[in-house]
Amino acid sequence: MLVFWSIVIGLFGLMIGSFLNAVLWRLKVRKSFLRGRSMCPRCRRTLKPVELIPLVSFILLRGRCRRCHKPISWWYPGIELMTALLFLASWLRFGATGPFFVDLAVFPFLILIFAYDARESLILDRVSLPGAGIALIGSLLLGLSFWNLILSAILGAGFFAVQYFFSNGRWVGGGDIRLGLLMGLFLGWPSVLLALCLAYIGGSVVGIALIATRRKKWQSAMPFGTYLTVATVLIHLYGYRILYYFS
Repeated sequence: MLVFWSIVIGLFGLMIGSFLNAVLWRLKVRKSFLRGRSMCPRCRRTLKPVELIPLVSFILLRGRCRRCHKPISWWYPGIELMTALLFLASWLRFGATGPFFVDLAVFPFLILIFAYDARESLILDRVSLPGAGIALIGSLLLGLSFWNLILSAILGAGFFAVQYFFSNGRWVGGGDIRLGLLMGLFLGWPSVLLALCLAYIGGSVVGIALIATRRKKWQSAMPFGTYLTVATVLIHLYGYRILYYFS
């Protein structure tokens, strides 16, 4: 049964990932993702059902549009696979319990934030704020203390708000503040603190590596939302081991 449900959840994750790809493109071009059919972003041809099969269509088409033959970004299969793997990781961690079903609702928002910030260097409020609302509802349904969530939300958002205020927006953007709010409402205290620490450590290591290889300069901006979302997922799924070790 474990294998069967793992396959089902993996396929479901691929389908949700395909939907997230459509949302990402429509967020960029400011179109509603509730109406209209999927199309090639290059030639704007409406895609047929056979071209919309997650991962399979990318392989069959050899990574190119059937009409204009322009390459399809690797982001498309990457987002589909990422979503499937995250859903599977949550299933293997929590099983068919409340946290797993909350993850099914919150993870897509984190994936959207990760991908959009990585590609556009921007964290959209129309993604992070609804995600924060879903995280709050999910956390309360799971029995987390309301005041614990308020404390962690203040810590997550306030941490970036202070930096934004003192740097006049040079160190962090307003989107980081709203993402910090989402992190706090999703993780609670003290997990949100672990996620912030992990994000800064990971960002520093990657940043130094990029500078050492001359791919970035010291003055270069980095899409920090990517590190924050990755840290949020890792701490949510595996942070209990760190908390257990230090408790």
